[in-house]
Amino acid sequence: MANETGAGHGAAGTGNGAAGAAAAGAGLILFTLATGQFLMALDSSVMNVSIATVADDLGTTVTGVQTAITLYTLVMASLMILGGKIGAIMGRKRAFSLGCIIYGCGSLTTALAPNLTVLLIGWSFLEGIGAVLIMPAIVGLVAANFPPAGRPRAYGLIAAAAAIAIAVGPVIGGFMTTYFSWRYVFAGEVVIVLAILVLARRAEEEPAARRPHLDLVGVVVSSAGLALLVLGVLKSSTWGWVLPKAGATSLLGLSLTIWFILDGLFLLWLFLRWQRRLERAGKEPLVAPSLLAHRQLSGGLVTFLFQFLIQAGVFFTVPLFLSVVLGLSPMETGLRLVPLSLALLLAATGVPRVAAQASPRRIVRIGLLALVAGILLLIAGLEVGADSSIVFAPMIVIGFGIGALASQLGNVTVSAVPTEQSSEVGGLQNTASQLGASLGTALAGSVLIAALTASFLTGIDQNPNVPQELKDQANVNLAAGAPFISNAEAQAAMKQAGVPDDVAGEALGQYETSQIDGLRAALAVLAVIGVIALFFTGRIPEQQPGSAPTPALE
Repeated sequence: MANETGAGHGAAGTGNGAAGAAAAGAGLILFTLATGQFLMALDSSVMNVSIATVADDLGTTVTGVQTAITLYTLVMASLMILGGKIGAIMGRKRAFSLGCIIYGCGSLTTALAPNLTVLLIGWSFLEGIGAVLIMPAIVGLVAANFPPAGRPRAYGLIAAAAAIAIAVGPVIGGFMTTYFSWRYVFAGEVVIVLAILVLARRAEEEPAARRPHLDLVGVVVSSAGLALLVLGVLKSSTWGWVLPKAGATSLLGLSLTIWFILDGLFLLWLFLRWQRRLERAGKEPLVAPSLLAHRQLSGGLVTFLFQFLIQAGVFFTVPLFLSVVLGLSPMETGLRLVPLSLALLLAATGVPRVAAQASPRRIVRIGLLALVAGILLLIAGLEVGADSSIVFAPMIVIGFGIGALASQLGNVTVSAVPTEQSSEVGGLQNTASQLGASLGTALAGSVLIAALTASFLTGIDQNPNVPQELKDQANVNLAAGAPFISNAEAQAAMKQAGVPDDVAGEALGQYETSQIDGLRAALAVLAVIGVIALFFTGRIPEQQPGSAPTPALE
């Protein structure tokens, strides 16, 4: 009996040890995938604070470096669906590894870039193509390596890693550029990619039941449509949304932005028509229209778009307040965003633990309401003379909202389809995210500049202490929009223009007020979009995926 008891304890110990080893292995896989997602998002924000330094180092202009950042976003957004399909064809693990190799080569090329051309090849194209393979594969690998019960936390942590990368990117970029060199950021990425490649060997993958087919016509049409749509949005601040800005090229009296968006939408409509034709003919489309008709999947994708739109708008406006209005350094600005990162991480990983069986629809709605509440709290604190402390509480509330959304949406979209389609869903999910982020940044920027300009021109027009000649000059010079610059830069510009000190003081006071008006207007639009997003949450399921039968395709 004693021997049997001892044997029983030994067996139990072995079982516990195996379970612990399995949990440790799953944790390492999750860490590896989250690190990959962190790197992909980091490149979208890490160099924003170092653009001028990079431009000087490469002998180019600020516009040239901004073009590299824009093209990186453009490559990702336009090719993400293709990346998901390639992952389904060659296997998600292999696509992830290949993407890491290409991304690492791009990072190394960028670190050694002697000029803008090489920077574009390394950063915009090689890293962009690597990201296109990596990001959809991450979604598929989570689905293959974690049971349904563990996926909300896994997707939440991966989404949190991306948002945290965007938040801390300016700190990393500012620190490395100030004390070392911006090149070390990309050199460090090469080392991290090598570590990811070694650790990713532990990941498992479910073998595909059949070899998928690549629809080349669909690839070309969808990529062109998405590229035109995203490029139009990204260039809206330069070209104007509908009417062209002063000096910008126009067609039939309209801005190129509206033409790019119209052409992009038309190509996407043709793409969907082509996909339906292939599906009716019994052939394999790039994206099955019946897949997009699934209520749960489409609801998750639309909510993803709204989340990243609002999130990108917040990450655009808040740093402007901290760095431009208050004059904080890039590192100080990043540190003020740390409460958001912490709240986001806690919510993304904690909500699935504390409320494992809670309604995803309810959590998503709570997340959106938290975003709106945080933005309104931020608007309430914005005023001339306010200091950086006003962002502390809003950042916590907004971080909780993003984290709550992150804890649910990834699992909502992937659980809507069989595991073998998770990589393709990952492509759609990341396309929606990139499109939302592009729209959020462009929309927030456009509203901010429009409100700033209107407030400033109205203010000086109504000020009797400002000469009429200066009012007329301002109306002409600022027709394309007033720049969002620091008070010191505005004062220097007025001095260089020969504006008398007393008049410059009046104009500077109005400009400070107009800066706050512009920030409030941009944030108010984001809050409105957050409320609009609530109308689309009806497609999010009320029960956690896996706790009830998966709804049939509709």
